[in-house]
Amino acid sequence: MDLVVGASESTINSLVGKLGSLLAQEYALIRGVRGDIQYINDELASMKAFLLDLTQDDHDNRKKDWMKQIRDMAYDCEDCIDDFAHRLPKDSNFSGKCCCPWLAALLYDLWTCWPRHEIASNIAELKVRAQLIADRRMRYGVESPKGRESNDSSDDVPGYDEIAEDQLPRREMTMKEPVGTRTVMEELEKWVENKAVKDRTVASIVGFGGVGKTTIAMALFNKVMKDFDCRAWVTVSQNYDEEAVFRDILSQIIPDYNQQDSYENSEKRNTEKCIPGQFKRALQLCRRHTPTQHDNSGRSKLTSATTVKEHLQEKRYIILVDDIWSAETWKQISRCLPDNNRSSRIIVTSRLRSVGAACYQSEKDHIFSIDFLCDEDAEMLFKQSVSESKCRNDGDANNLSKQKQKHSDKEIIHHGELWRRCGGQPLAIVTMAGLVACNQNKPTKYWDKLCKRLPARETSVTEVFDKQVNSLTLEGVKRILDCCYNDLHGDLKTCLLYLAMFPKGCKTSRKCVTWRWIAEGFVTKKYGLTEEELAETYFNQLLRRKLIRPVDHSSNGKLKTFQVHDMVLDYIASKAREENFITVIGGHWMMPAPSGKVRRLSMQSSSSKPGDSTKGFNLSQVRSLTAFGNINQLRFQEFNNRLIQVLDFQGLKGVRDKHMNHICKMLILKYLSLRGTAITEIPPRIGKLEFLETLDIRETDVEELPENVRKLKRITSILGGSKNKNPRKGLRLPEEKRKKQQLQDKEDDGMKALRLQDNEGNGMKALRILSGIEINKTTAVESFYLLTELKKLSIYKLSIEGPDKIQIFEQLLSSIEYLCSCGLQTLAINDLDSEFIESLDKMSAAPRYLVALELSGKLEETPNWLQKLHTLNKLTLSVTVLRTGTLDLLSSMPLLYSLTFSFSGAKQDNDIVNVLEKNKSQSDGEIFVPKGFKSLKLLRFFAPRVPKLGFCDNAMPALEIIEMRYQTFEGLFGVNTLGNLKGVHLREEKLGEKDEKTINEFLLDDLKYSTEELQVVVDHTFITY
Repeated sequence: MDLVVGASESTINSLVGKLGSLLAQEYALIRGVRGDIQYINDELASMKAFLLDLTQDDHDNRKKDWMKQIRDMAYDCEDCIDDFAHRLPKDSNFSGKCCCPWLAALLYDLWTCWPRHEIASNIAELKVRAQLIADRRMRYGVESPKGRESNDSSDDVPGYDEIAEDQLPRREMTMKEPVGTRTVMEELEKWVENKAVKDRTVASIVGFGGVGKTTIAMALFNKVMKDFDCRAWVTVSQNYDEEAVFRDILSQIIPDYNQQDSYENSEKRNTEKCIPGQFKRALQLCRRHTPTQHDNSGRSKLTSATTVKEHLQEKRYIILVDDIWSAETWKQISRCLPDNNRSSRIIVTSRLRSVGAACYQSEKDHIFSIDFLCDEDAEMLFKQSVSESKCRNDGDANNLSKQKQKHSDKEIIHHGELWRRCGGQPLAIVTMAGLVACNQNKPTKYWDKLCKRLPARETSVTEVFDKQVNSLTLEGVKRILDCCYNDLHGDLKTCLLYLAMFPKGCKTSRKCVTWRWIAEGFVTKKYGLTEEELAETYFNQLLRRKLIRPVDHSSNGKLKTFQVHDMVLDYIASKAREENFITVIGGHWMMPAPSGKVRRLSMQSSSSKPGDSTKGFNLSQVRSLTAFGNINQLRFQEFNNRLIQVLDFQGLKGVRDKHMNHICKMLILKYLSLRGTAITEIPPRIGKLEFLETLDIRETDVEELPENVRKLKRITSILGGSKNKNPRKGLRLPEEKRKKQQLQDKEDDGMKALRLQDNEGNGMKALRILSGIEINKTTAVESFYLLTELKKLSIYKLSIEGPDKIQIFEQLLSSIEYLCSCGLQTLAINDLDSEFIESLDKMSAAPRYLVALELSGKLEETPNWLQKLHTLNKLTLSVTVLRTGTLDLLSSMPLLYSLTFSFSGAKQDNDIVNVLEKNKSQSDGEIFVPKGFKSLKLLRFFAPRVPKLGFCDNAMPALEIIEMRYQTFEGLFGVNTLGNLKGVHLREEKLGEKDEKTINEFLLDDLKYSTEELQVVVDHTFITY
């Protein structure tokens, strides 16, 4: 079922639940309305059952139109119920202020008489609409569905009986060479490695969408980048934003560029705070006459492009520019990439031959045309992709051979027919492989029916891509994607279509997407899983089906960001537009204004003129708003604040404190992201957003939360602070109102938790993530006892001084120990000055539920319970504990995946250098990595000085990557004993002005010749203070 069951089944499910809750209220309804609500509830349930029985072959224009009417009515019903929920005060507000129950009920009825009467009238109208829709089906001959075969359904989703956490694939440390590209890859490698050509040269890779241009370019980039001083890759796409592209390049070629930028921005705002009020207006007027336009990061467009050109002038660089759509765009980018006679290389991908021709300026440049795969390569890619999708867990690979033996000969024939119908197009082959891998138990007739829906081989995609460049989805590709899409169950279709909210080429956060799915109501508790676990399961299903592709991974190996292929995004955007599920303004599609109401809006326009982009749109029913570019394109008065549930302004330019006045009027808001904006303060009115679940204010200048944030009883995630700053910047919690009771110090954990509940109510008891906070002497650390659902606690800064220091330490330690006993899974503490981190050794019990632990700062001894953490897979320790004894202690951890030694303070801290020298002498001048670490794959050292390291035999047998960032590095030995090592990434940071490289060349030789396939990447960065 495409239209309603695909994207709007979740709306009907949510609405039925809300109607049931409304019927349960005693005083909320006036006479006659209860029956209307019951009628609507029953009618929607019957309509949903009817729609679920429809098969994909039952669709005709009459059914589609009838389904759209159901969808619109369901949305309007939900809007009415949401309006009802916040316009009527809670009955408890009156009963709590009146000692007489019957008088309280009377006062409530009188106070809410008019809004209840108005809502009753709306519900009566909706009942009439429901009746008319039901009658219309019979009047226009919308027939009942035929019997549906159970085997053809896609209601059962594999993997629901498994915990989502175990299904997420771990990081793939090295990229494989794309199938069927050996000849092209060899030619490209020769072009890159030909240092006899000193000029800057360009290789353009052109071809039909989905043939693997980006995959080839990325494989080449990763293979050869080690030979260049600077490297960067950017996605351009049709909606070219020059400023964003060059800032992206800068963030890759200049380490800590964004950190320096935010520091300058913060310093500027701090200076402005000191300016008297009468002069601020004059300062603003002066800025209006500045010739260059500045964004909220404090740098001009001119500076970004110029800085790129200046920085690359004396460097040998390689730049990958992906998905260019016009020759003019290439010319604008090319002007800022200098031809510096250092054998620099630029790789360009495009669907257009005209772009390839524009890149070809001399005989030294190259154009590579990518064709469809031959049968042999297509079959190899199909089988490889099926195997990858099957291997959700590390142990699955051992069972693949057994599974293959179970397949009948007829199934093998069907699978062969499937990849042949894909016409040699890699995208179609890979997505079809994902479908096969997720349907291993389907009977033969399922595959027979599927083959009939696919394009015949002779009529598949054979057109020359030049002629089809303006067609976003060709018929053959669309039919293949149709089969993959129709195989999804309703909730998964909804989650997939929601990805149309993000622009082409956008690297999207996995966590943010799953949080938004939950806020939108697409994911609810079922199958014995929590909402978070089920959302992770849905995401993993899309990943296994190859409908999304991984981009970046966290240090624990789990996927961090992902992208949607352009052609898949075109397809789902078309589906979302077809049923008015999502409306996109700007971006890559010329989308006409919808005839109906806009429900979910994605603003991707680069226009900064107020209201220009939204002319002709009915925005009064928008419930989800995501904006890219500049906030000036929005007119808040066009939106109904009572209906917006999701607001994502991450990285949006022009967001200021004044806009919080509008945001705090969105009373049913569930998800709010202001990450990377210029706000400096969260107003007390935030406490009115009683439905708020996620508050993301990372990388802003917000330093403290107001007291009213404690009123957010449904809040599950608070994310603040700035991790990229050095030292880190934390978010202060509301100040504690201390109670002077002598007996409190003698309470046990249980009694303390009960007392706090009585004193403060439920508070933020639903909180699961509290990240980026600062603890000081006024922080209510006792209130942490209420957070029994907390799964992640991340403390960026501790500022505890004064006579109460010892008492606060004891309270904080007791709170952390109590949270760990309640199931805390991630704990991060960065302590540079307060010395609290040393007291962790006094915990009476090991935090046995932890899977990730970070202890940064001036830690001198590791806690004695560390080796008891048998479930730990990610560990970050201060480099001050780096010694042979520490490694001995950690070597027996069975599940440890990544180990990092770092220091987040000032790089020139002399105390740290002294501690490192002391540790070195205690380890006899060289630190040895002992036998053990059987699961470790990633080893990292980020410190001013990294001492001499030596690997013993049988140490870290699974290790794949070593990463180091340092000012001084004394050597790395025994690398030849690491049989599974794939790469070493060294980043040397030199103090002062640019000078000669000082890295030990003998070290490089030792690394390069340790194994034949070892990839060594060396970066040199010059930093000043």
